[in-house]
Parts: sequence; C-alpha cells; structure tokens
Amino acid sequence: MLPHAPRLSSRALRTVCPRLATVLTLALAGCATYHPRPLGEGRGAASVAQLAAPVKDFAGIPRNHRFDPSDGLDVTEVATLAVANSPALKVQRDALGIARAQAFAAGLLPDPQLSLGQDFPTPAGPGLTSAFTLGLSTDLTALLTRSSRVAAARGQARQVNLDLLWAEWQTVAQARLLFDQVATLRAQSTRLDAELAALTPVAVHIRTALDQGNLTYDAASIGLNAQADVRKRLADTEVALHQADADLHRLLGLAPDAPLTLVGPAYTTAPTAAQVQRALAELPRRRPDLLALQAGYASQEASLRAAVLAQFPALNIGFNRARDTGGIYTKGYSLGISLPLFDRNRGNIAIARATRQQLRDDYAARVLATRTDIERLRSDLITLDRQRASLAAHARRLARASLAARHAWQARELDWPTYLAIRNNTLTAELDLLAVRQQQATEAIALQALLGNTDLAIPPSASAKASTP
Repeated sequence: MLPHAPRLSSRALRTVCPRLATVLTLALAGCATYHPRPLGEGRGAASVAQLAAPVKDFAGIPRNHRFDPSDGLDVTEVATLAVANSPALKVQRDALGIARAQAFAAGLLPDPQLSLGQDFPTPAGPGLTSAFTLGLSTDLTALLTRSSRVAAARGQARQVNLDLLWAEWQTVAQARLLFDQVATLRAQSTRLDAELAALTPVAVHIRTALDQGNLTYDAASIGLNAQADVRKRLADTEVALHQADADLHRLLGLAPDAPLTLVGPAYTTAPTAAQVQRALAELPRRRPDLLALQAGYASQEASLRAAVLAQFPALNIGFNRARDTGGIYTKGYSLGISLPLFDRNRGNIAIARATRQQLRDDYAARVLATRTDIERLRSDLITLDRQRASLAAHARRLARASLAARHAWQARELDWPTYLAIRNNTLTAELDLLAVRQQQATEAIALQALLGNTDLAIPPSASAKASTP
C-alpha cells in the first residue's frame, strides 16, 4: 500500500468485509477434501472362499440355482463368480462411476463471478477518498445450453451402463467357454495318459527285440516313434490346459496358484431355428451393446443441439456497486456479449454432425455384422452336428477294432506295426471327436451370446455335481 494513500472508511469496511466473509464461508463449506489412497499389490484372491459372492441376478444364469462353491464350482457358479469378481469388469464399473460423475457435473449451474477492486488517489488531497468497485456477474450462455448438456451426459452414462451389462453377458459366455475348454483338455490328457500306458508293453517288446538283434532300428522306427508322438501330444495338451486354467483364474480374480476345483458337466445350449428367428426379431430391443449404441446416438443428438445453441452470442450479465475518489456511490449493471463474426461455433457443430454420422453408420454396421455372424454360426452348428455324429460312429467302430487288435496282438495273432496303426487311428478319431464337441459348444455359446436370449439355454442339473473328466 502506498504510504500516503487513504484507506477505506470504517463504514465501507463494515459493509463490504462481512458480506465478503459470508460469501467465502458459504463457498468453502461445500468443498471436497483430499485423502490419499495407495495402490494395491494385485495378488488376486488366495482361494475361492475369498471371492465376492454374487449379490444380484445376471443374464443367462438360472435364478433358482443353488450357489454352494464348497463342494467345487460347476459351470453356473463359475459364471456368477466371474461376473462378480472379474478385474476387467471392475474397471468397467469404475468407468460407469466416471460417467455418472460427468452427468452430475453437467447438471451443475455455473458459479457466479464476484469481483472487488480498490483505487487510491495519488497524491492524496482534501476531499478525496479511496475508490472501490464491487461486482457480481454470471454467464447466461451456460444456462441456455444446460438442458442439452445434461441430456448428452445422461445418454453417455446410459451407454456406459449398457456397455457394462454387455460386458457382463460376454463374461458369462467366456466363463462357460473356459470351463468347457478346461474340461475338454482334461479329457484329452486323460485319454493320452491311457494311451501311453497301453503302448508301454509294445515299447518293451520292441526294445527287447532290438536288444536281441531280432529287429533293426529302421524297422523299429514306427514303434519307437509311437510313444514319442503320444508324449508330444500330451505335452501340447498340458500346455494348452495351463493356458486355459490361467485364463480362468484371471477371469475369476484368483491368484495364479489358488486351487480351483471344477465339477459337473459343461454348459449346453441348442437353439432351434424358430428360437433364433424370434430372437433375431427382438435383437435391437434386447442386446445391451445395440441399446448402448442407441443411447450413444441419442447422447450425440443432444450434443449436436448444444453445439447449435452455443453458436448464438455468449451473454454475460452482472451488477455493480462502486464509489469514486470523490466519495460518490454508484450502482449499475454490466452486459457482455460476443460478436459472432468469425467462429460462431461452426467447428464444434461440424464435429458434432460428423460424429453423429459415424455413430449412425457404426450402429448399422454392428447390426449387419451381428446378423451375418448369427447366420454363419447357425450353418456351422448344423455342419458340426453332422460331423460329430459321423465322428462318434467312426470312433466307436475304431474302439471296437482297437480292442480286438489288442487281444489279437497279445495272442501273437497280429503284428505290432498293424496293432500300432489301429491304435493310432483310434486315438486320432477320439481326440478329433473331443475337439469337435468343444468347437460345437464354443460356437453354440457364442450364438447364444449374440442372440442375447437366455431361453436358449439347457443348463446342467443343479441337484448333483459330477466331477469333470
């Protein structure tokens, strides 16, 4: 402060300071506070018992299913726990919280602007006093576009919520697929272990013949490679099983070394042509991702309306109270308006219109791709059903031939190369049948997820849990 500058009068101080203090007190009363929150270690749950139990019904999961993970997890329990504990879904739920916070922010009114200024006459003289200006103003343009901004933010929050629901549906499907994949790989591993055990007597016979000089290595190569081929198949199967098991642990939010017992049959679904057509007709009204795109399009429509409204001149209005250096008090108002000569918000309007067109085309492309994928999966399932029936009959015939060949070889009525060839053909047929069954289950579950129709499900019985192979 200048050394000779006069100060505000005691009357002015008594008038301005209490009011300003009251305004500041009210403004600070609603302020948020900061609390640090350290990062977690990301270890995952050490056991199934530590997983959060589902607290709501999820699409595609029977409501009357008895949830009891103490005796192992069946496919329904795996799906419900995956939806409740999936780390990826937790991130999407956080995104929903952000969208809701943005919708809340869009509905808030703009804060008014309070200004206070003081001038001191230099040099000070008789009859002069300090001058001050006190003003309160607000932006009216923000009020005009508020309804459109709120509608856009709420539409965005609805889109995020529907995207989360769609992700939950996809997680249910992924849990069922991984359950079936683990069960199939375990069955393949069991079959290959049995084949190794069955080939052991033949391998002993071949090594004995080699040691005695009754067989050359060239002639024995087929027999020597038989066990090696099965061991390689078994190793490949175990590696795939490790991957599927790790994927399932990650989906459930379990630690990598947490024990996981799977019981019961895999999930089964067999939609009929009539069910598919009925679900297709209802597709835009029930698929969460399509509903999310519709909500996003409605949100963009509101954003475009807000951009169009924002092209009009920005208006700022305020009220002032002042005193000049001569001690004369005045009061009045201020009005600020932008001149729409160059910008006129044309860039934002163009961006909003182009975004709306992109969303419109995205929705049409999604619906078309969905219909195409559904038709492809239907055709694939018909083909796989025929292939599975043919392979099952072929595998049964080869199994009978393999059993007869085993008895004939043990009775020395069949040479070992022929016996090994029959066993190899039988093993290949049985593994192919397991692979086709898994592929059929994968595509059936994918079809159900695309249709979004829980009526297509044929859930396993909840009354008993039989261990998976």
